[in-house]
Amino acid sequence: MTSEMSTTLSQNPQPEPDHSVKQPSLPPKGRGALAKREARLAWGLLLPTIAMVSLVIILPLLAIFWISVKPVGLADLRPVAPVVKESLRKKGDDYRIEYRVRNSSQSKSIENVSFSDTIPALVTLSEVPSPCSVSGDKLSCDFGTMEAGFSERLRIPVVINTDEDTAESVVEGSLPLVVGRGDSVLTNSEFTADNFKRIFDSKEFASVLWATVFYTVVGTIGALVVGLFAALLLNRSFKGQGILRGLYLFPYVSPIIAVAFTWVTLFDPFSGSFNALLLQMGVSSEPINFFGQKPQALIMVTVFEIWRYFPLSFLFILARMQSIDTDMYEAADMDGASPFQKFWYLSVPQLLGILSVLFLLRFIWTFNKFDDIFLLTGGNAGTRTLTVNVYEQAFAISNIGAGAAVAVVIFAVLLTFSVLFLKYVSREEGL
Repeated sequence: MTSEMSTTLSQNPQPEPDHSVKQPSLPPKGRGALAKREARLAWGLLLPTIAMVSLVIILPLLAIFWISVKPVGLADLRPVAPVVKESLRKKGDDYRIEYRVRNSSQSKSIENVSFSDTIPALVTLSEVPSPCSVSGDKLSCDFGTMEAGFSERLRIPVVINTDEDTAESVVEGSLPLVVGRGDSVLTNSEFTADNFKRIFDSKEFASVLWATVFYTVVGTIGALVVGLFAALLLNRSFKGQGILRGLYLFPYVSPIIAVAFTWVTLFDPFSGSFNALLLQMGVSSEPINFFGQKPQALIMVTVFEIWRYFPLSFLFILARMQSIDTDMYEAADMDGASPFQKFWYLSVPQLLGILSVLFLLRFIWTFNKFDDIFLLTGGNAGTRTLTVNVYEQAFAISNIGAGAAVAVVIFAVLLTFSVLFLKYVSREEGL
């Protein structure tokens, strides 16, 4: 019987499934009408915030890029315009109206310069100089192109048909209407690369860059390390813990002017307490100018950076430590792990995320730091960083274009660092 069944199956094989028949396909995934409407509503609510942030951040950034390729000095920020001042003068019994006309720029000319003034009814002009003409009660003066540094006084004799006390108010009551168009270096088509050449060709650029890198890297890492050890110390409950936490926050919340003045006074080579202590202990044979000579000045401003900003790292690291599950530490204690092993194998992997974020933020903030260094040393004795260089280029030597070029270099460095950091380091940490 079995052989008959096998013979029958071999003679009538089962039909094979037809793979050519298309299976019913699912509808393509996508957002429904409600989701699209919610997305449009969300973007509509965010649009005012995005616009305000763009105005506050993007427009000044574009302005800095624009100024960095323009030959702009501090004096060029004042608009080039003709200036006309009117006054009434008296010599004996004779009166005259005096117009002082000048070009506000010493390097730029102004085209199509003219002004007009209304002559009061109580004033009669006796004589009109050649650049001017009178039509009714209108005095018009045409100067054409006014060269750079142009200055001239127009004296027009007049007869005043009123008393002397009101004559001045009558004459100077109407202000002259001035017309003229000057070329502004901020808006013209003149561009230059001299600002960047001046920066990179400078002999001081290497030292400025080295001071910036040292101050930023050492200050950032130092603030993180000190903040980490401070968090480890206060991660346990003990008497006076709250008071110690408050003392840790003191450097960060204190006014920068007060603490900078305190440090400068404390380490003063002549009247500072720290130098007096070193001399009495025999550590030093002469006073040390901590903020006035190399390389002590750069080291001191870096130590000041670490001392002032470690509380921020301390707060974030302590908050992350207190959120770690204690069961891991109890299991490690049962396995006989040492305190260092618990810290290295349990705490550090849990803190890598917050340490990465803090390193990125502190690096950017320290790289942009200006007030601390300027208050402590003024950028002298090897502490001239890029941000201090922006101030000195723009205001100390009145070269706004060079200062903007240094700011562009700072932006490029920070942007490159942030992109590389987020691409590699943050990816490894799972951020």
